[in-house]
Amino acid sequence: MTKGIDKYSIDSTDYTVGQDNVQKWGFDVHNPVFGVSAGLIALFLLATLVTDAESAKAVLDGIKLKIIGTFDWLFIWSGNIFVIFCLALIVSPYGKIRLGGQDATADYSYVSWFAMLFAAGMGIGLMFWSVAEPVAYFTGWFETPLAVEPNTPEAAKLALGATMYHWGLHPWAIYGVVALSLAFFAYNKGLPLSIRSIFYPILGDRAWGWAGHIVDILAVLATLFGLATSLGLGAQQAASGIHHVFGIDAGMGLQIVVISVVTLLAVVSVLRGIDGGVKVISNINMIIAFLLLILVGLIGWAVSLGSIPTTLMAYIENFIPLSNPHGRPDETWFQGWTVFYWAWWVSWSPFVGMFIARVSKGRTVREFLTAVLLVPTAVTVIWMSVFGGMAIDQVINNVGQLGSEGLTDVSLAMFQMFDVLPFGSVLSIIAVVLVLVFFITSSDSGSLVIDSITAGGKVDAPVVQRVFWAFMEGAIAVALLWIGGTEAVQALQAGAISTALPFTLILLLMCVSLLKGMRTEKY
Repeated sequence: MTKGIDKYSIDSTDYTVGQDNVQKWGFDVHNPVFGVSAGLIALFLLATLVTDAESAKAVLDGIKLKIIGTFDWLFIWSGNIFVIFCLALIVSPYGKIRLGGQDATADYSYVSWFAMLFAAGMGIGLMFWSVAEPVAYFTGWFETPLAVEPNTPEAAKLALGATMYHWGLHPWAIYGVVALSLAFFAYNKGLPLSIRSIFYPILGDRAWGWAGHIVDILAVLATLFGLATSLGLGAQQAASGIHHVFGIDAGMGLQIVVISVVTLLAVVSVLRGIDGGVKVISNINMIIAFLLLILVGLIGWAVSLGSIPTTLMAYIENFIPLSNPHGRPDETWFQGWTVFYWAWWVSWSPFVGMFIARVSKGRTVREFLTAVLLVPTAVTVIWMSVFGGMAIDQVINNVGQLGSEGLTDVSLAMFQMFDVLPFGSVLSIIAVVLVLVFFITSSDSGSLVIDSITAGGKVDAPVVQRVFWAFMEGAIAVALLWIGGTEAVQALQAGAISTALPFTLILLLMCVSLLKGMRTEKY
């Protein structure tokens, strides 16, 4: 069936992809978006040179905490709405719509597609939080979920359920809304693969003016600063792991070397494109990740087998209580953990959503959302159960450093757990390699995303632009570490979180605009 949009007809726009672009010095860029984004990035780097990083962090942290404390209800309810919206689309007649039209075919196999979805979405986060987060909740390191008594059997169960809640349906629904909206308007309506295109049903041709420019610029900054933050913090964590395994000093020098190596390898991957670069590295990611999962699961098979049903049931049983922001007995915990996570996922949604859209042409809406929501959630249940369950078991039985001292260093928690396992050194080496490969994937896919937005939605812009953005991500991360160390990187993280408030409202509007667009599509 076909229905007209209330005020604007998507199919009637005469805008063509790249029509406002400027070609110069081998670049093909959308001038307002590229120029303003690059200018603001330069201003930011200049400001970091003349501003005390610790003071900047204090100011931005204050803004972040004010936003989280005041708008906690908005973040939580918006996350709930996104989950309901995506699940409703799966079972609705709109689920039959194929991205790219009825005759479109998928560009990638299921295995490669799943690998790229997972690696871009949150692969690196699982490496560090799958041990640290359950232990934190179990021991009351920073409060406990639903104010449960720490170090009790109920706390152990809820620790796994709450961890799964943070890494399950909600974050993937946030990514899914952005990814599906981008894919639909780009592949079914022929609009540029850019955030502004999503709002054409609401803005009409004003989407190609400054209203659209502002949306795209915000998306570029959120993506670039989010990636630079992850590279900076990740370099510190990777350096800690290398120091733990090999004894090399984890100072500034090693951190900069890690970022430089990751950036150079990401550039090589960028030069090879999605098929020869991102897809290959993502497949390698999944192979190494599953190897690590299988090895750890076999070593602690008794704990692992018991933890999987415990995690799943705890997730299901506590899904509604954890999704309710009102009258919580654990306000400090849910603002410090859940609301922070939701804001972080929202701030990352332009990057992850854009990348997922890039690799999902040819899938039906039902197939797309099922894969984006349910498959990663199922894999995460197993991952969190194996690593989190074993970590909690060590704490309960007073085994190793986790058992004797609890959570002392988030970046080392997984390595400390490995120390007391058979073949612990081998597991730690595999983990270090996996962390570095995940970083390469994030940098590579992020460069493709930023390049597409700043090229006016083109997906075939010159390679030199993708190389430029890959180097920019690494340069910003190195500059932040060099100038202000951890404080500068964490200040940038606080700034990225603060952008989540306007982006949450933008995502809610996306749901409305996507429905308006789908009403015009045959299915």
